[in-house]
Amino acid sequence: MQRTRRKVATSSPLKRGSSTGRSGSPTKSARAGSRQKKTVGAGRQSDTDAGLVEAPDTEAVNASDSSLAFTTPRMRDRLARLGIFRFDDIVLHLPLRYEDETTLTLVSEAPSGVNVQVEGVVAETDVKFRPRRQLVSRIEDDSGTLHIRFFNFYPSQQKALAVGSRVRVMGEIRQGLFGAEMIHPRFRVLRADTPLPDALTPVYPTTAGLSQDSLRKLVARALSEIDLSETLPEKLLHSLGHDSFAATVRLLHHPPPDVDGTSLENRLHPAWQRVKFDELLAQQLSMRLHHERRSRIRTHSFPMPTRLPQRLERALEFELTGAQRRVLKEIRSDLGRAHPMQRLLQGDVGSGKTIVAAMAALQAIESGFQVAVMAPTEILAEQHYAKFSQWLEPLGVNVSWLSGSLKRKQRDAAIEQAVSGDTMLVVGTHALFQEQVVFRNLGLAIIDEQHRFGVHQRLMLRMKGSDSDQQPHQLMMSATPIPRTLAMSFYADLDVSVIDELPPGRTPVVTKLVADARRDEVIARVRNACAEGKQAYWVCPLIEESEVLQLQTAIDTFEHLQAEFPDLNVGLVHGRMRAQEKAAAMNAFQSGQCQLLIATTVIEVGVDVPNASLMIIENAERMGLSQLHQLRGRIGRGAEASVCILLYQMPISEMARERLKIIYENSDGFEVARQDLRLRGPGEILGARQSGVPMLRFADLETDLALLEKARDVAADLIQSHPQCVEKHLSRWLGGRQDYLRV
Repeated sequence: MQRTRRKVATSSPLKRGSSTGRSGSPTKSARAGSRQKKTVGAGRQSDTDAGLVEAPDTEAVNASDSSLAFTTPRMRDRLARLGIFRFDDIVLHLPLRYEDETTLTLVSEAPSGVNVQVEGVVAETDVKFRPRRQLVSRIEDDSGTLHIRFFNFYPSQQKALAVGSRVRVMGEIRQGLFGAEMIHPRFRVLRADTPLPDALTPVYPTTAGLSQDSLRKLVARALSEIDLSETLPEKLLHSLGHDSFAATVRLLHHPPPDVDGTSLENRLHPAWQRVKFDELLAQQLSMRLHHERRSRIRTHSFPMPTRLPQRLERALEFELTGAQRRVLKEIRSDLGRAHPMQRLLQGDVGSGKTIVAAMAALQAIESGFQVAVMAPTEILAEQHYAKFSQWLEPLGVNVSWLSGSLKRKQRDAAIEQAVSGDTMLVVGTHALFQEQVVFRNLGLAIIDEQHRFGVHQRLMLRMKGSDSDQQPHQLMMSATPIPRTLAMSFYADLDVSVIDELPPGRTPVVTKLVADARRDEVIARVRNACAEGKQAYWVCPLIEESEVLQLQTAIDTFEHLQAEFPDLNVGLVHGRMRAQEKAAAMNAFQSGQCQLLIATTVIEVGVDVPNASLMIIENAERMGLSQLHQLRGRIGRGAEASVCILLYQMPISEMARERLKIIYENSDGFEVARQDLRLRGPGEILGARQSGVPMLRFADLETDLALLEKARDVAADLIQSHPQCVEKHLSRWLGGRQDYLRV
């Protein structure tokens, strides 16, 4: 059989990795360095067993029906793992990478280490047992011989590779003992004169039991049947310089062989730019609509206060900074309006967010409304309770405490005070949004470290104050600075205030990196610091010994340092202690009775001990940037020079080395957060608890800032001038799921 063969270019970026054999060979699915945030697994099922359709392919399917009713329940379950719930979603299930099956390479001309496609006739197939059981076939073309090996195989593969069969084999050629060979290649048995494809072959994100061919068939069907018409106005599309949506997705699913492979692989191709813009636009539209809906909800407005805030400010031992006064003005303006405030108050560790929250609380209290303050941990909540009590009770404001650790009698009394209105401010943990907790007239909910709560938890607290269609104002605080791009994207529906100034008198914390081999020097430094009357933290990541992670534990460290420092009062605090034990340990440290506190990361937020000027963090290479920065923020709260020592164990990974370098070189929380976004991406920073926020699959906030800014501007214009386009665009990208952004 005569065929034209062209040699595959060895420098093409499209020939990396491996994929599942068409006959069902179980191999690893390649991620190919993609940023697409999907579960990627190996499809082990043959196409004949994929369960793609319940009815024959000739059965008519209503193109306007976006459901997957024509697939089997088993197939729908597998598609759901990939985030595919509607027929329309299949079009937006875009390839991870591509393979070039449009060319053939002669065995004698095939370069080593590069994916190539070879066509030949099976001369021999046999199961061999040396050195282990394996299926070996010898393929011959006009120029030479190629051996292919499968160490894991099915009987169907052995049958397909019968002697005399003509096959196309795709994989990476290596030089073995018997010449050129491929290990676990993808192969296809040819029937009659099978032509070469006229487009690159897409490789999709997949999951166990879902083969590439099944996905390709679904994509082909979706492209031919669903509505691919434009969602953007023609004038806008022209000004942006984008191709139509239909042309864009068809190119990405079936790129021609002469496409710019580098731009396609790096997602810089104009087609990828269109997809990323559309995705960002859908997110911006959903956030803006949520913001507009919230502005239509009614709530109680609180006049600008005078009496209580002025009395508190006169009683303070410090002056408010200019930044604190600026954000307080923004918050007071919001509280004076008749629709609910939903403002995010950002500030680096130690910037003074709590006093701003207290001033905002007094505005609601002076207007006769209650305030709830919720924190994610008991230690942080207790710190807030102590601060608010210290500041507000001298003003005649009753402050109560509510947590799950309270005895039933105390908890019932706190709940009764909230119901009756005797308590104007309640501080607590997750216990605040339990069903039995009812407020008489909740006017303001303050949520600290808001990213640690799920969106539904925040909604439950806000609904405690719902009176018919009215809701309380909400102030969310975070000491984890959010990079500008993340705020523009995932918090576009919130008003954001930033305290970008630290109180005067704070000295910068010096960060030192010390290998664990120099532990004795660190212990000597702790001894000297405590001898001079200072206090120190020693932070450990685990409470008990782990067989998986051989890290120094808090309990072992406590026992060791107690023996090392018999003349010091060494304390211990961790998350599994009873609340009373934790409170006693923290009180001893805050009062100065305890000189050295051994702790887990429960002290990450909310602990304020100005005399503590030294911190040692064990196994710092295991911790994230945000956590390290938060922990470091527990010191440097007084006038004394403070030092944070990051102890690390060798060997250390490249990623851990980069994290430590970043925290060593940067003290600005916003720069640390920006670097964290670059390393981990928004999904991990926001966390799984932020369900309800549409995550980005294609756009990259670090590299696609220009697209994000353009999408933000376009969203405002579309909502005002083209509401029908907005509805169609959101339907395509979110499929109605934008409605859960009410939190």
